[in-house]
Amino acid sequence: MLRLTLRTLRYRKGGFVATFIALFFGAAIVMACGGLMETGIRTAIPPQRLAGADAVIIADRSIRLATDDVPDEDGDVDYEYSMLTEDIPVDASVAAKASAVAGVARVVQDVAFPVSLAGASTTGHNWASASLAGLDGAAPRQGQVVVPASSGAQAGSRVDISVRGKITPFTVSGTSGQPVVYFADSDAQRLGKLMALGVVAAPGTDTSALGERLEEALGTTVTVLTGDERGLAEYPKAAEQSEMLITLSAVFGGFAVMVSMLVVASTFSVSVQQRKREIALLRAIGTTPGQIRRMIFMEALVVSVLATLAAWFPGALVGELLFERLAEYGVASPVVQFHQGWIPSIVGVGTALLAGLIAALAGARRASRTRPTEALAEAALQRKWLTPVRLIFAIISCGGGLALGIVSVTAMSGPIAASTAGPAVLCWAIGFTLLAPGATKAVMALLRLPIRALTKVPGSLAANNTRMRAVKLASAVAPVMLASGFAFAQIYTQTTSAESAQRAYTQDLRADAVLVSATGGFSPDVVDTVRSLPGVTAASEWVTSKGFIESPYDPELSDEGLELQGITASGASLTAVPVVSGALKDLSGDTIALPADHAASMGLGVGDKLTMRYGDGQTSRVTVVALIKPRQGYEIALSPAATLAQHTSAGVARQIMVSGDTSAVAARFPNDRLADRSTLTEAYAADLETQAMINYLLAGMIILYTAISVINTMVVETSDRRREFGLLRLSGARRGQVLRMVGVEGAAITLAGLILGTIVSAGTLVPFSLAALDSVVPYGPIWIYLAVSAAAGLLTITATMIPAWVALRTRPADTVAVQ
Repeated sequence: MLRLTLRTLRYRKGGFVATFIALFFGAAIVMACGGLMETGIRTAIPPQRLAGADAVIIADRSIRLATDDVPDEDGDVDYEYSMLTEDIPVDASVAAKASAVAGVARVVQDVAFPVSLAGASTTGHNWASASLAGLDGAAPRQGQVVVPASSGAQAGSRVDISVRGKITPFTVSGTSGQPVVYFADSDAQRLGKLMALGVVAAPGTDTSALGERLEEALGTTVTVLTGDERGLAEYPKAAEQSEMLITLSAVFGGFAVMVSMLVVASTFSVSVQQRKREIALLRAIGTTPGQIRRMIFMEALVVSVLATLAAWFPGALVGELLFERLAEYGVASPVVQFHQGWIPSIVGVGTALLAGLIAALAGARRASRTRPTEALAEAALQRKWLTPVRLIFAIISCGGGLALGIVSVTAMSGPIAASTAGPAVLCWAIGFTLLAPGATKAVMALLRLPIRALTKVPGSLAANNTRMRAVKLASAVAPVMLASGFAFAQIYTQTTSAESAQRAYTQDLRADAVLVSATGGFSPDVVDTVRSLPGVTAASEWVTSKGFIESPYDPELSDEGLELQGITASGASLTAVPVVSGALKDLSGDTIALPADHAASMGLGVGDKLTMRYGDGQTSRVTVVALIKPRQGYEIALSPAATLAQHTSAGVARQIMVSGDTSAVAARFPNDRLADRSTLTEAYAADLETQAMINYLLAGMIILYTAISVINTMVVETSDRRREFGLLRLSGARRGQVLRMVGVEGAAITLAGLILGTIVSAGTLVPFSLAALDSVVPYGPIWIYLAVSAAAGLLTITATMIPAWVALRTRPADTVAVQ
């Protein structure tokens, strides 16, 4: 069978090339997503400031949350892990424990805190930690600092440094090549916290083994970093970005796998359909069904292996290119090194092979089981297409899409509803792909009359063709449906989600302006100064973070925690969140205003207490002073700004919301930035646009892949009709008439694909729009729909007309004779 397969492949170059291209791009996309996931998992960041440490110890950022308050039969409670979002200090006692571990020569403490120098934000560190960066020289004394050489400050000069909103003059004792400020150890201990421990190993000590011993001796309260992981201590935000990178690559990688299978199955189906007569003849001369299946299986295996091997290196290049773009958009940290080893490549190869072989088996199954006489008749004109297996899977797929839509409308709201959009569009796409022949017949029946009326003779020929070849046309309509359906769903899901978030932000914003600190934060007394200025009617500090309710058990709490907004009680009028009970003026000290649904799920009311774990890992017993009702899908809890700021990395509020006449504020704080309401909404819209660009980038890759399948299918389908074109020419049709007929057919295929693609996307967009905006119609400009439709039409008609033009260059008699 392998010899027969290799000998006959050269006679089917069109189908071979089409399948090869589909598998090649599918494997490359999956490999690229695999490389992004590996990069996120590794989070390899070569250390710079801590390069002299063989191991770095930081506080563990994960916390354990109960998933249910009811123990199981063994009395155990299930838990899940979440990540804290703020800087977490290391317990000072860890240094002594680490020093006692075998193989440790010395342990260097790294005390850190945020500072602002000459308007630029950076971090301050104790001089003792400078030895890990290879710096030597005289240590700065109290009141002295070592600044970056890039700051332009010279030794002996005075510089103003802001620490948590308080500006203090320091004397420059020297400069360094590091982008941080080094303080005297006594000053650093007073201003900062112990954030890391650098462990220097004794000569001859194995670093990996030392890391294992440190982990065993120090327990789970800390994390020991070795190798390229040490850079995480310098760039802690890179870990959060890596988690986002893992999530994105997993979602879009899975999406790519499913789309790849659909595209490859569609392409291979066209290839098998073109060989119906050949297979029928083989069956007629005694070839068994098993031999037919093995022949097609071997062909698919050969093409799949060649395509996946060819995609090995391009997949890595695509992955690195995507990583660079994601780093530009802020999803990935630019300091992280891109990695694509053999594991994601093997996964990409395996996925492409699996897609090709499944498509081959599905295409060969019916052809091999048909009786020879029926096969010969069917090879001329295929009419049968619906099988019990196809119908069952189509019903399951459409049922899944319907179920996800119902869940979106009834159980989800706001941005959470977007989580069902991807799976829903896949379900509808699979279902409609399985039912494509029947759906194509129905749509073509509707289009036949207007086609004849508008295009006369070419339209009449095209209408007859669409009626007689409806089942075969489904293989051309399906890729157009997939490309347009995915494009409509992905783009309008993003525009609707952005509009929902924008409305929520605008409705909750009552401030006329916001004062943004140019020195990293405001001291606590600044808000009182702002409030006392003439024309100002209200002022409130604005702090954001995340927290976790540890007890009592909160079934409404997600694994990402609860969004916390810190406000000043005297400026509570700037908060537009409705108050159900209690009063926001009581927000001071260890208090909180909880969402009413969270409080109800825990059985709490005003005056009750709960245990809150803040983003820096610290816990506190807080009193509920108010119940609020935030917008559904955008749940937040309100906390006193002064209290919440203490549990953030900055340590102070960086923004002050202001209402009233703000001219006096601008005059009083000329060095800080005063942004009006429109600036705030525009900045928020810009952040949403950045998130949208990320989705557009990854979704565009999938849409481009489906567009390639459109070109593939149309080129192969049109090239296979050379004999038909020749017979039309011999019967008296002119070359221009045949070309116009093909153009009308291409337009009909485009319209049918767009109609079905619109239905596929509507199955996702309508429920999502109802959940996000309470509207049946998704939000977004109509030109997006028109642009996608025009692109689909251009691709389809071009991929139809060019092969037809090439085929018509051959003399009709020669074409018929060769065929």
